Amino acid sequence: MRILVTGAAGFIGSHLAEKLARQGHTVVGLDCFTVFYPRQLKELNARQLSENGVSILPLDLACDELGAAVNDAEMIYHLAAQPGLAASASFESYLRDNFVATHRLLDAARHSPNLRAFINISTSSVYGSNATGDEQSEPRPTSWYGVTKLAAEQLVMASQREAKLPACSFRLFSVYGPRERPDKLFPTLIRCLLTDQPFPLFEGSEFHERSFTYVADIVDGLAAAITKWEACCGQIINLGIDSSITTGEAIRIVQSIMGKPANIQRYPHRQGDQARTQANIAKARELLNYNPTTEPADGLRQTIDWYTEHMTGHFAQWPPGRHAEV
Repeated sequence: MRILVTGAAGFIGSHLAEKLARQGHTVVGLDCFTVFYPRQLKELNARQLSENGVSILPLDLACDELGAAVNDAEMIYHLAAQPGLAASASFESYLRDNFVATHRLLDAARHSPNLRAFINISTSSVYGSNATGDEQSEPRPTSWYGVTKLAAEQLVMASQREAKLPACSFRLFSVYGPRERPDKLFPTLIRCLLTDQPFPLFEGSEFHERSFTYVADIVDGLAAAITKWEACCGQIINLGIDSSITTGEAIRIVQSIMGKPANIQRYPHRQGDQARTQANIAKARELLNYNPTTEPADGLRQTIDWYTEHMTGHFAQWPPGRHAEV
């Protein structure tokens, strides 16, 4: 199958594109190499994808012509987005890169003669402060990120309902692993421990609960949609691990594996953060036979090993940023 993956040079997108290519699909990636994510690190991902037969088109969904990239695609995985709760990101950037970009991609997809499936990647942030219910739970986002991702998801599902576009949406929970964005919790913690720098943490965030889900488990669920498409079409589906630990517990696991304590530097509470996530994945288990198996200690050990081996020489390229995003 010919598959287009947007955001393919990023964290989850690069892992998904690799897996699909290994399964024998013809995969083309699309990425705009935004300055929000250090370009040098995305280029490292892109080179690894190229070695696996995945080419990357440098296109911006919000403004570039998309017809040529979309026309041959039989399936589209849409992961490109302005992520997180970064203080440096404006509302306009979330609106542009989450809502407008999705609208333009959908418009191009509607005119694609070959499209069989459009898979939107959403987030547990649409649920708001406490993301513990099933897919029927009322969305109550508390951040620009959550608001614009929910709006983008509804654009996709409206196209499915009204225009009969074959589409579904996955809401992902607290994904971590190799290639994760450098401003996130675990890459920041690992870097600080390796370089003996203070570890920045928002006040109170160590008590937040998270369904920390290893990226390979997420990618398994997303890839399963190909063979389970009839069951997925028209659905919104949670993907994550159906257990949670506190951020403090996760920090202690990393400290134990690396054999040293972090020098925590605290900053004021951040507005819009989620207090608790615990993925309800009953629907994913039923429709996809989804079964995440990676426990945090195992996934974090693999993540630490990868960063130690591959990223130590690239820390100078990481943005200094004072806060670690959970």
